[in-house]
Amino acid sequence: MRVGSRLPRHDGRPPHPEDLHITLVFLGSVAPEQYPCVLDAAGQIHASSFELWIDRVGYWKRPRILWCAPAETPVALLELVSALQQALMSCGFQPEKRRYSPHITLARKARPVAAYRLSQPLLWRVGSLALVASHSGTEPPRYQVIKKWALDS
Repeated sequence: MRVGSRLPRHDGRPPHPEDLHITLVFLGSVAPEQYPCVLDAAGQIHASSFELWIDRVGYWKRPRILWCAPAETPVALLELVSALQQALMSCGFQPEKRRYSPHITLARKARPVAAYRLSQPLLWRVGSLALVASHSGTEPPRYQVIKKWALDS
């Protein structure tokens, strides 16, 4: 993502470029017997593709995360998250109680950076959703796509 080249010095560890993503629903540890239900739930989602304008950079102090995000969350993204949360309830996953806040992690264990707006927002055309598993023990952690589904165009 081009925003990385425009960041102030932060001394953090960036993710692998292929692992940049926005989490829709965080599941935590998924038991092997839950996978069929999760795959079925995600496969039943019918949502439209949409555009996402990434236009701000921020920092979370406690986890020391540098991130970028849209200032405005598109209705299509909120509807996708809601549909996915509802479908996953049948698998035993409860919806997050906090308000959904889409973001892309740019660096972990970063020094504080003052929040700012990007002078040239980045357009992300979202056309799919994926079930992704994280693999810790590597620096940075890596993600493996288990399955991907196209959104309606």
